[in-house]
Amino acid sequence: MKITEVNTIPVGSFGPAPPKGVGSVLVMPSSIFYNPQKDRQPGGSPISNLLVEIVTDEGIRGVGSVGAALGHARFTIENHLKYVVLNQNPFDVEMLWERMFRESINYGRKGMAIEAISAIDIALWDIMGKATGQPVYNLLGGRTRDRIRAYASSLYATEDLDALAAEAQSYVDQGFTAMKQRFGYGPRAGLVGMQRNLELVRTVREVIGPNIELAADAYMGWDVRYAIRMIKMLEDAGMNLSWVEEPVMPDDITGYARIAAECDTPISGGEHEFTRYGFRELIDRHAVDIVQLDVNRCGGITESRKIWAMAAAQDLPVLPHAGQMHNYHLIMASMNSPIAEYFPPPKGIPDPNEMFWTMFTGEPLAQDGHIHLSDATPGMGLEINWEIVNKYRVS
Repeated sequence: MKITEVNTIPVGSFGPAPPKGVGSVLVMPSSIFYNPQKDRQPGGSPISNLLVEIVTDEGIRGVGSVGAALGHARFTIENHLKYVVLNQNPFDVEMLWERMFRESINYGRKGMAIEAISAIDIALWDIMGKATGQPVYNLLGGRTRDRIRAYASSLYATEDLDALAAEAQSYVDQGFTAMKQRFGYGPRAGLVGMQRNLELVRTVREVIGPNIELAADAYMGWDVRYAIRMIKMLEDAGMNLSWVEEPVMPDDITGYARIAAECDTPISGGEHEFTRYGFRELIDRHAVDIVQLDVNRCGGITESRKIWAMAAAQDLPVLPHAGQMHNYHLIMASMNSPIAEYFPPPKGIPDPNEMFWTMFTGEPLAQDGHIHLSDATPGMGLEINWEIVNKYRVS
C-alpha cells in the first residue's frame, strides 16, 4: 500500500459563538497586561480548524486534525511534509514520524511543525485501523476497560454565579462524577481577584458536594508566587481540587516544579508541550503530577504512546487535553489514564474547540458520565461530515 494524496482541508468559523459567561471568563497569558491593546487590528487567520486527509492507492482514507496552529501548519504540510510521506507505506509510522521530525528540526522542534506532523500521523493510524479492520486502540494494546469515565469540561468563570451553579448541576444530573471549571482572575486582579476565584470554585463545590471530583484551569495565566498563594487559599478553604491545570507559562518548568513541591493539590500540565523530549523534562524535573498532553498537538499517536510509557514508568497519570477520538483511543489502551476530558456538545454555534462535534460523524456522546468506543468501527471511528465541511471550507 502506498500513500497517493495528502490533502489539507481548512474550515472557517461557523459564526460568532455565544459567550461562555459574564465578565472575565478565563484567565490567560494575556491577562498580564495592565490595559487592553489600543488600536488593535481586528481579524486573524480565517481558519478555525484544519483537517488532514490521507488517501492510499487502495482507496483507504485516513483523517487527522491539527490542534491549534491551523494556517501555519497547513503551509508546512503543503510545502514540505506531504512530500516526505507521499508514495510511502502508511504502516511505516515510526520511520515516517522520524523523517518528518528530523527534516523540519531546523524550524520545528515544538509548536506549529509538530502539530502538522501530529495531524498526518493520526491520519496514518486511521488508515492502519481501516486496513486491518480494527479500532486503533486494538493496534495500541487493546481494551483496558469496557468504558472510559469522563469529566465534563466547561464551567467558564462568570460573574453570574447562579448560571454557573445551574450548569454544574446539569452535569451532575447527566451522571458525571467529575468536572472542570476555569479560573477568571490572575495577579493583576490582586486580592479581590483571588477572592473571586475562590468564590467561583466554592459555587461549584457547594452544588456538586464533596464526592464529585472538581478540577480547575488557570490556562497559563498566573505566576509562581500567585499560583502558590491561590492554591493554598483554595486548600485552606477545603475546596479539595483534583488538580490545578497549567498555572504558569509552559516554559517555566522550574516554576512548575516549585508549585508542585509547595502545594498539596496535584498540578497538571503539558497541553502546550511537544514531543517526548519536552515531556521527558517535565517528568524528570518533577514539574507535574499529571501529564496532560494533546495527541493532535504533541506529535500524534506515534509520539504520544512514548510519552504515555514514560509517564507510566514514573506512575504518573496521563489525562489528555480536549477529549476527542485521537485521545480516547490511547486512553482506552492505557492503564495510567483513568479519566478523559469531555467537551459537552455546544448549545448553538460552536466555538473552534467545539467544531469537531459537527465536522465529524462518529464522535461518541457521553452516557451517564462515560465514553463508549465501538468494537465494530475500524480506525479512529470518525468520518468527515462533508456536508458541513464543504459549506464552511476556506479556499
